[in-house]
Amino acid sequence: MKRIRSDRAPKEVGPYAHAWVHNGMVYSSGQIAVNPKSWECDFLDQDVKVQTKHVLTNIWAVLEEAWSSLSHVVKATVYLADMADYIQMNEAYAEVFGDHAPARSAFAVAWLPLWAKVEIEVIAVCK
Repeated sequence: MKRIRSDRAPKEVGPYAHAWVHNGMVYSSGQIAVNPKSWECDFLDQDVKVQTKHVLTNIWAVLEEAWSSLSHVVKATVYLADMADYIQMNEAYAEVFGDHAPARSAFAVAWLPLWAKVEIEVIAVCK
């Protein structure tokens, strides 16, 4: 197993890794819309569509570090603070993934770190 850490994704704030690679697969931790450069929550006052795009940008950085990409994602799990945001999240998600449509689950949760509206984790194949 290999631990993955990307300098282009927000620093971990707890006892977890950005991702692990094992047997040719990448297992990411969840990402929220934190600016990886300033480690500020610049995007958390934005709507869920904007947050989703920033979350997927952070995931892209982690996947690149693991020799993978968004086009290699096979499964995504989406956590929403409010299911009323599902349609907007889905629009941003579709814009980023395009015709590549990984298997996906989406859940409403009681709370996300830093009051984020969306958190996403993925499983991907290494290139």
